[in-house]
Amino acid sequence: MPRSSHGPRSGAAHEHREPRAGTIMCTVVVQVPADPSHPVRLLAVRDEDPARAWDPLGPWWPETHPDVLGVRDRRAGGAWLAADPRARRLAVILNRADVLPDDAPAVSRGRIVLDAVAGASPTGAPATHGFNLVEATPGGVRVSMWDAASLRTVDLEPGTHMIAHDDVDDPRTARIRRWLGAFAAAAPDLEGSDGLQPWLDVLQDTAATPPTDDAAIIRDNRPYGIPTLSLLVCTASIGPAGVELAYGALEVPGEWNRPVLA
Repeated sequence: MPRSSHGPRSGAAHEHREPRAGTIMCTVVVQVPADPSHPVRLLAVRDEDPARAWDPLGPWWPETHPDVLGVRDRRAGGAWLAADPRARRLAVILNRADVLPDDAPAVSRGRIVLDAVAGASPTGAPATHGFNLVEATPGGVRVSMWDAASLRTVDLEPGTHMIAHDDVDDPRTARIRRWLGAFAAAAPDLEGSDGLQPWLDVLQDTAATPPTDDAAIIRDNRPYGIPTLSLLVCTASIGPAGVELAYGALEVPGEWNRPVLA
């Protein structure tokens, strides 16, 4: 369970909201080690419109963030996931249900990721639609949750956690309810030399769930009214020795094909 929450809350008290179609995206699994000498492990699946161009993991911001590697959104120029290996920081962002109309003016969420790996976590009232921001450093993970009414942050307890479009480990999220236990059961092997392979095995097992099922991780969100499908997978280890990153795109959006991560 999350360890603590921080910072002021503005607006109405937090309550569960059924996600709008545009928020049903992306999945992150993270293991926080009990021993800080072991790395944080992370698995992230990105859902996006295949027609929205992106660049694979690379150093796309040489002028402003020369040490950062990330998956860049070409349209807005920000990142979905980014890491600074030298600073030993990683951040990844997920859409979250919020109280704003879908067509409300808002700035891109991708810049929040670049700010986070530069050491500037979100504060105040971000001028964006809702998000869950996962920030990982050696031995610890923080999640910032913004629903356009309040910004909450929580530090995660040691153990395995899942994040999607609602709260951390939220059992009301079908894929978390269905798969968190399986990822947690595989997590002890992650301290071995096989890295995140056990989690990729679980992810392959989830592919037996039809991609249009709300419990699917490799997803086809078009039945929910939006043109997004699972496009790519990233894995990461963030520890005292640095950050190890791997990236693989799915051959067919929304279909698991066991991509080669490199």
